[in-house]
Amino acid sequence: MQAITPHHLRSISLFSPSPLPLTPSAPIQQGYHMTTRTPDSRPNRVRSVSKSMCKLMPSRDEEIKGVRVGGRLYLGLDFGTSGARFAVIDEGGGVRGEGKREYPVYMKEESIDWVRSWKETLFSLLNDIPVDLRPAIASVSVDGTSATTIIVDGATGETLCRPLLYNESCPDALPAVKSIAPPNHTVCSGSSTLCKLVSWWSTDASNRESAVLLHQADWLLWLLHGKLGISDYNNALKVGYDPELESYPPWLLSQPYSQVLPSVVAPGSVVGSLKDDLRKQIGFRQDCVVCAGTTDSIAAFLAARATETGKAVTSLGSTLAIKLLSTTRVEDARFGVYSHRLDDKWLVGGASNTGGAVLRQIFTDEQLEKLSAQIDPTVESPLDYYPLPAVGERFPVADPNMAPRLHPHPDNDVEYLHGILESIARIEARGYGLLKDLGATPVDEVFTAGGGSKNEIWTNIRERVLGLPVSQAVHTEAAYGAALLALKGSKSENIR
Repeated sequence: MQAITPHHLRSISLFSPSPLPLTPSAPIQQGYHMTTRTPDSRPNRVRSVSKSMCKLMPSRDEEIKGVRVGGRLYLGLDFGTSGARFAVIDEGGGVRGEGKREYPVYMKEESIDWVRSWKETLFSLLNDIPVDLRPAIASVSVDGTSATTIIVDGATGETLCRPLLYNESCPDALPAVKSIAPPNHTVCSGSSTLCKLVSWWSTDASNRESAVLLHQADWLLWLLHGKLGISDYNNALKVGYDPELESYPPWLLSQPYSQVLPSVVAPGSVVGSLKDDLRKQIGFRQDCVVCAGTTDSIAAFLAARATETGKAVTSLGSTLAIKLLSTTRVEDARFGVYSHRLDDKWLVGGASNTGGAVLRQIFTDEQLEKLSAQIDPTVESPLDYYPLPAVGERFPVADPNMAPRLHPHPDNDVEYLHGILESIARIEARGYGLLKDLGATPVDEVFTAGGGSKNEIWTNIRERVLGLPVSQAVHTEAAYGAALLALKGSKSENIR
């Protein structure tokens, strides 16, 4: 694919990442843990290290320590809404190691310092990878939350404003975006990357000339390869990139802020070698490369390996995201519907703000497990909610002013949880029905990824509400999908 290279595909010296291991200054709260496991998931030992908890689970020695001489492994890193994970796989797709970290919370002025948190988490995860696996890691890729936008200085890489998160809306920019974009285009939503860019452009005139737009995954990958201004066509979709034409459209390139747009390559494309000092520090292969990433929901779809049209993946994490493999491209910003390119097919879907974040606001993990066990999933709940963690919805209704609806609250918590789980399932069903009405290939089977996939009662409720077979994907973590991208990219010998 011929990449667009408008202004700033350049290699620079990175302001040095924190050395490993990290010794962070005291955050307001820092609760993180790392789990590494391999196919024999028998617990071996648990030890406490400062404020982190590390569970090491063994595999047969020949599976972990017996990576053949010259063997190659592939690393995927997933930066989701509430934490980050890594997965290390071999050439056959077998999992050799996994780990996770919650984001440490730092404050900057009166908001969370996400840049510091994400950066620290990235290097902490790299340091968590078992030492015996590192010499075989040949490529790395990263996924991040869709439409999380970071504006940086093109010369130094320093951020020019706080990151604008995936679920933040910039309604002030929407009229300007709608005036230039085609009707109902993906960017015609207040939470789109383009709206965030236009909002920033309109309010900060001091750093325009040197600015570069990056998405969360782009920025994290830049910390690894050092080449500023590169994105992938999945992340760039919501800033207006057309993956079918493999270019930014003329209506976007004619705008003055087009100068900050990143170069775009295919997900999994080799961007460059892992920075030499970092490679030596963590002990990866000498020829380790860094590959372009994707969004977290697409990585989850890739992990499920749903390769036939009509197959869909629902990611039930902090939010609910659905992706359906379709022969037809469908986009309609009125409903928060958009299509990502996946080779010669299209991943049609959307992301709702409902999901696990709402459940965690109300119940503990222990309560969720105990109360779920008392629900009869064959019985329909009469309660009609629209569970949201805060005001605003993206899909299947794009309404930044939609308020959560979680009343009436029955006296019985089992009934209350039943109503919430069923209401989220109805939102999911409404989403898939909308995709069909807009022309996408009808869904015939749903695989589930994310933490919600482990709740069998919820799966049974969803199966009844959807009227379709629903099952947990064999691989449920987006980090596994990112590792598959790294595997794909490693087969290419071309480095940008």
